[in-house]
Amino acid sequence: MAQDQTTPQDPQEQGAKPPFPEQQQQPPGLESEMQPKPDYGEESYRGSGRLEGKAAIITGGDSGIGRAVALAFAREGADVLISYLPEEETDAQETVRVVEAAGRRAVAVPGDIGSESHCQQIVQRAVQELGHIDILVNNAAFQRTHQSIAEISAEELERTYRTNIFAMFYLCKAAIPHMQPGSTIINTASIQAYQPSSSLLAYASTKGAIVTFSKGLSQEVIKQGIRVNVVAPGPVWTPLITSTMPVEQSSSFGQDSPVGRPAQPAELAPAFVFLASQESSYIVGEVIGVTGGNPLP
Repeated sequence: MAQDQTTPQDPQEQGAKPPFPEQQQQPPGLESEMQPKPDYGEESYRGSGRLEGKAAIITGGDSGIGRAVALAFAREGADVLISYLPEEETDAQETVRVVEAAGRRAVAVPGDIGSESHCQQIVQRAVQELGHIDILVNNAAFQRTHQSIAEISAEELERTYRTNIFAMFYLCKAAIPHMQPGSTIINTASIQAYQPSSSLLAYASTKGAIVTFSKGLSQEVIKQGIRVNVVAPGPVWTPLITSTMPVEQSSSFGQDSPVGRPAQPAELAPAFVFLASQESSYIVGEVIGVTGGNPLP
């Protein structure tokens, strides 16, 4: 996938199609162990200076959508801080490599964003090492699949909300005082916010909360010149899939979308660049769906 290509391409033919090789990883999973490897844009994304001189925080920046966004931001001229879990270190170092190869600074901060103190440390590191914060991308997520609500423990429910909702709240609260007019916050929701799967009940409900939180926060902080928007992906080929879904489900992942395949992470990055740039200066509190043809309400 390359958004800079001049020759039109059939979207059904631009990325790997299921069935995929059977594979199962332990959560949170590593992109380096996936087959086929996700395309995060290393060979295709070309920047044009749209984020020159900006500094961004990206949670879940080690792999998947987060890595693709980090690469795109760097090639658009931004320095990047990525947060990730310690067990994702090898993937995180690959993100650092491609950001630095683009000539930008990369700061890697491992830890659990479910902790408010860690979220505060992430913001402090960004200010100390990058000098300022212009873009906050709340992208990290936790999910598990279940056949019944009876299988979801209180501990798992709390972890899902702590990672997907509490962390976003903590990071916004800590980062906003450091953000100047013209800054942006981009939160990653999901088509699950609108078309929830019963097997992803806890995860889907957090994605609905992200949409509501973002719309509410956008009304407050636009008074400070800060824009908040949302990207809602459909199926995307990332380690979250091979580490949290049954083998047979991950092998056929994305085949039911109108495009007939899951998105590659590189196909999500342009939406984040658009929302982070001045090109979207009049867009506030909106959700951009990147769903492969499944309509959002």
